[in-house]
Amino acid sequence: MIGAANQGALAPAVRLSGISKRFGAVQANREVSLTVVAGTVHGLVGENGAGKSTLMAILYGYYQADSGSIEVAGQPVTIANSQQAIALGIGMVHQHFMLVDTLSCLDNVMLGAEPGFFLVSGARQVRAKLQTLMTETGLHVRLDALVGDLPVGELQRLEILKALYRGARVLILDEPTAVLTPQETQQLFETLRRLRAGGVTILLITHKLKEVMALCDTVTVMRAGQIVQTTAIADTSAEDLAQAMVGRKVNLGRQEAQAAVGQQALRLQATNLSLRAANGVPALAAVSLQLRAREIVGVAGVSGNGQSELLEVLSGMLAPEAGQLQLGGQQFDAAGGAWLNPRQARELKLAHVPEDRHACAMVMSFPAWETAVLGYQNLSSYRSGPAGLSMNHALMREQTAQMQERFDVRPRDVELGSSKFSGGNQQKLVMAREIGQAPSVLLVGQPTRGVDIGAIEFIHGQLRALRDAGCAVLLVSSELDEILALADRVIVMNGGRVTGELEIADCDEKSLGLLMAAQVEEAAP
Repeated sequence: MIGAANQGALAPAVRLSGISKRFGAVQANREVSLTVVAGTVHGLVGENGAGKSTLMAILYGYYQADSGSIEVAGQPVTIANSQQAIALGIGMVHQHFMLVDTLSCLDNVMLGAEPGFFLVSGARQVRAKLQTLMTETGLHVRLDALVGDLPVGELQRLEILKALYRGARVLILDEPTAVLTPQETQQLFETLRRLRAGGVTILLITHKLKEVMALCDTVTVMRAGQIVQTTAIADTSAEDLAQAMVGRKVNLGRQEAQAAVGQQALRLQATNLSLRAANGVPALAAVSLQLRAREIVGVAGVSGNGQSELLEVLSGMLAPEAGQLQLGGQQFDAAGGAWLNPRQARELKLAHVPEDRHACAMVMSFPAWETAVLGYQNLSSYRSGPAGLSMNHALMREQTAQMQERFDVRPRDVELGSSKFSGGNQQKLVMAREIGQAPSVLLVGQPTRGVDIGAIEFIHGQLRALRDAGCAVLLVSSELDEILALADRVIVMNGGRVTGELEIADCDEKSLGLLMAAQVEEAAP
């Protein structure tokens, strides 16, 4: 599969000409023409809703263009479905993996591409081919492990292997590092460089401009469904790309320093929170923290070291085995068996933006206005009729329209299904819902995961404004740049424990990295 580098280095692997696509009133692509040189990594960047994913979905056969043409390896083609795309050597790895949790890695690769009637002998053939591919690419996975038991980095490798097994020579990656740790991201990039050296052409959709600058040969910027710039990486910078994406200069750095929090009102106090994962390993080990008004507390650490469980326990989604919580003048003790629940949390002015918006923050089949009130639908302001027995749907729609305007959710359509919005616009809708209730405490996990650079700047501004209005914010992010830009104080977690706590003035990537790795180094022998 991975042979010598492509000899026709300047030949186009893919050429899209005059591609247009409309969804109702939304013009997703408008006369888009794009040429991708074989054996290169071509970045595709732009704001959420700029048309990047739609364009790649057309190339992969999910959608058919309203007008325009496609060439693959110099030949005009019609791609009516993903099966035809695969037959043409085009593979796509989606931001949300297309895997079956209850099947093994081997079975997921075989699914839909069984080599013959007899599955046992076919499985042997597939296994042998995958072993060769893993050796050539460095994409190692445990073929007999259940997908539902694997960490996200291994799932990413499996998706790429699945595409290569099917003969992909053009590989489309949609936000491939959105849920990866920094270490997993570096491993992925090493693999992509190896694939490029073997002649595979890679189309990379991403919002992370540092990654574009580190990996890509060429980058195309899209805005409002059109291409506004295509340039060699050597001729641009992250700052230039950011400005091309949003049409203005963008500032994602730290804002002016805040006054010391001092003895601001205590909003939340957790003491000795402990919780074991299903496999018996401590997910939280005697974690204690305080949140005060007018501060953002960042939680730094490699994903999977207790940050997710901390958010779930503090929001009432999980009950710990031990520990106490003080919130809104009430006390909760795990030993008493009556832990906080999400409804109580909302009543006590605690809002929560979960890390996984699809699984925990939205019902994808709901229209936008239902997502915008989800969890708050029983507020008295949303009730009408005798004794408040009815929901005031008209008011819900009206306030959703206001949220969409304030948070720049595109398109401005309260009836559009939640699944039809881009990932960044879904995130902005969830943020609007939670911030809109003027909480005293906000728990927010990965607030800008899969979000474009303009939306990142906006969300950061909203979090700062909420803090300055007196809210206490707990921010969990796998992006150290985000922690350093927003936090007033930083807690570092590793192995379910707090390994350090620093004022922001004492923080840099090196000091945080040492604390993040502390337990790992101790456990190495």
